Amino acid sequence: MEQTNYIIRGGIEGTERLRLLSRVMRATTSGLLDRVGIRPGMACLEVGCGSGDVAFDLARRIAPQGRVVATDIDQIKLELASREAGAQQLSNIEFRLSDIMQDNHTQEFDLVHARFILTHLPSPEGALTKMRHALRPGGVVVIEDIDFRGHFCHPDSPALWRYIDLYTQAVQRRGGDANIGPRLPALLEGAGFETIHMNVVQPAGTTGEIKLISAITMENIAGAIVAEGLATQDEIDRIVAELYEYAGTFGTLSSAPRIVEAWGYQSLSDSTRSV
Repeated sequence: MEQTNYIIRGGIEGTERLRLLSRVMRATTSGLLDRVGIRPGMACLEVGCGSGDVAFDLARRIAPQGRVVATDIDQIKLELASREAGAQQLSNIEFRLSDIMQDNHTQEFDLVHARFILTHLPSPEGALTKMRHALRPGGVVVIEDIDFRGHFCHPDSPALWRYIDLYTQAVQRRGGDANIGPRLPALLEGAGFETIHMNVVQPAGTTGEIKLISAITMENIAGAIVAEGLATQDEIDRIVAELYEYAGTFGTLSSAPRIVEAWGYQSLSDSTRSV
């Protein structure tokens, strides 16, 4: 995934947003990993590791013999995640500057996980093929991705719907699909995975960090929106202010986008080599 495809700000600001998102998502991602059968000793690839929080949880779950390779296209995020892994005394993670669309892994992993990555890619099919080539026979790919249409709130918030529209258009302009979630099972099947499963989750609440995600994400996509000519900075500032006001108002309810979890397995007889 090239930086030009990714509409959300990187670096330190982007990492802080991802850490908040990871806290909101931790319970559902943890439940998903339980469901697919993660266990000590596994070799795991985390594609687009961002702030590193999923990689940290993977590393703890597969310790002491297991290992995690965590990749991202943002060097600053990798450096921050590596520093945090050291602070958490996690020695079984290797961080790599790497693009899944360019990677050529051998069949060395038991599990490949990617969260909110395929939505930004012009060729999610190509990325899934790369992931399948990285798996040993019988290995599992685990994907979490969004259906941005699935937001809801109460009471109504025009700022939220404008944010959803702008986000969706910006992703589309860069070649991605903000509503890729329902496509995941078919994409996995098309990439050659077997025994495909899916589930749907959606964090929501009237209090806590879940209510901040829309406002913070809007701040972090401002550059892409302006660059694509979809809105002015003044309009973006107004939307951000309204989203923060909504989040801070007692009794309002906000959700994350609808999230599809999908996973499938590499054939036990597969002898694929990377291309």
